[in-house]
Amino acid sequence: MDQFHVVTGAGPVGSTVALQLADQGQRVRVLTRPGSGPDHPLVERRRVDASQIAELTDAVAGASAVHHCAHGSRYDARTWRAELIPAERSVLEAAGRTGAVVVFPESLYAYGAVDGPMTEDLPRTATAGKPGVRTELLRAREASSTSTVSVAASDFFGPLVRSSHAGERMVPTILAGRTMRVLGSLDQPHSFTYVPDLAAAMIRAAAERSLWNSFLHAPTAAPVTQRELIAAFAVAGGVPVPRVRAISPGVLRAVGVVHRDTRELAEMSFQFTAPFVLDSRRSEERLGLKPTDFDVAVQETVDWWRSQQA
Repeated sequence: MDQFHVVTGAGPVGSTVALQLADQGQRVRVLTRPGSGPDHPLVERRRVDASQIAELTDAVAGASAVHHCAHGSRYDARTWRAELIPAERSVLEAAGRTGAVVVFPESLYAYGAVDGPMTEDLPRTATAGKPGVRTELLRAREASSTSTVSVAASDFFGPLVRSSHAGERMVPTILAGRTMRVLGSLDQPHSFTYVPDLAAAMIRAAAERSLWNSFLHAPTAAPVTQRELIAAFAVAGGVPVPRVRAISPGVLRAVGVVHRDTRELAEMSFQFTAPFVLDSRRSEERLGLKPTDFDVAVQETVDWWRSQQA
């Protein structure tokens, strides 16, 4: 059988990886519990629970690479530990049996709170909460005999991206002319990763053996403030820049006393109260890739949201 790629998960990252591969003429098998995934002649969709080693082993047999893009069912450490750790263990075992490399989209959580730009040589040793779970996952990948690549990105934006700070909470609000409320500071520099750039980096990493068993940063444009990002979306959408308000971490922590989801959001608020900058220059050189021009990425994001509202 000709080799093909497996993608676990059909969220914005998994779907974008699958579509980019298919557009390159590669065969892709997308695995999700409900059998969902993008519609493309070269994309096969299968109902598979990635945590079940027997069915997963059968689904990845013959694959050249597995892009493990599944995420937790809830944004909290307990759920992540219960769901993500056993799922990754199964993926590493199944991929190892067939000789496939596993490529992971990764967050910056394991760095924890840092003073200065994040580079690939900084320690990834956070221990508490959601950052601690990400550290555990990275250590398990390093200890595995299966080849892996982790490609870290900052907060997402782009087509297909809904559940993010710069997703459905932001772009539709701006286009509708409503007051925009953001977490933390409006005027601290923050890196935002365009999801198609993350997907392209994952695909390149899978294809280049010299990049296996490494930790890379997805090509990411220069940081902007949340105020600047909001203004850019408004200009791209041809609408007035909306009024903006900031929600302090203290408010989130107070609400979090009685509301679990808000408490989990407050845990990561340090990313928006001080500079949060991803330096991807070294990885860009290794990958041979550059981030999409910021204005182009913003316009393509707005155009996608407009297409969803049509």
